[in-house]
Amino acid sequence: MHEYDVVFKLILQSVDLTIRELGATPIARWLNVELPEVRNTRVDLLGETAAGDLIHIELQSTNDPDMPLRMAEYCLRVRRNFRKFPQQILVYLGNAPLKMESELNGPKLTYSYRIVDIRDLDGERLLASPEVGDNIVAILTSLPDRRATIRRIVQRIAGLGPGQQEAMLRRLSILAGLRNLGQVVEEEAEKMPITEDILDHDLIGPATKKGALEVLRPQIEERFGPIPAWAEERLSGMHPRAVIALGPRVLHAKSLEEFLQ
Repeated sequence: MHEYDVVFKLILQSVDLTIRELGATPIARWLNVELPEVRNTRVDLLGETAAGDLIHIELQSTNDPDMPLRMAEYCLRVRRNFRKFPQQILVYLGNAPLKMESELNGPKLTYSYRIVDIRDLDGERLLASPEVGDNIVAILTSLPDRRATIRRIVQRIAGLGPGQQEAMLRRLSILAGLRNLGQVVEEEAEKMPITEDILDHDLIGPATKKGALEVLRPQIEERFGPIPAWAEERLSGMHPRAVIALGPRVLHAKSLEEFLQ
């Protein structure tokens, strides 16, 4: 399963605005999506509204010509398992133009479902939502200034608690990969106010360490001369928190060995 798939499903299960933007009724509870059949099938998301209606949301990042058949199979298996037909929405997340059909026709058979291109959602409305999950989805819409969009999202994430910062930043960086914006997220995240816990994040930690070393190396060279290979190796192996802590020591250590001990 793709990382983006996992992240997008986590977001959809925690927000209402994006669900409404997709044209669905807000979900009261999410159901077990593994449908026991001769061939085991797992839909992406299956929810039940307060009124008892079923909503099936499927995520797709490529144009699959067999998608109508797959969606019909999902529909019938949900019907068999839950004794009711679901409202079905296929959410297209890809970069290429949407080319999939939304219906399946045959002799005495007409079947259809709704397709939503994520780029058609109201990105500004999602950015204005109080839910950071909605804000993150906005990165996949057609907002013209993507860097400004990412900056606004990162600013929202910076206002969260340390544990939430790490989780939401990870989700943002993964979904950004669908639009080749990972580098932009990293650059904007470097400007983010840092808490102790977020230095353990696999995106923020290395970026913060890189910035700290860029400032620290000239100070080390001015104080102790050219940095030898053994010292570079030790600096490279340090945790970002340890590199930041070196700053005040550069003026007081009597030798490079003492400085890095």
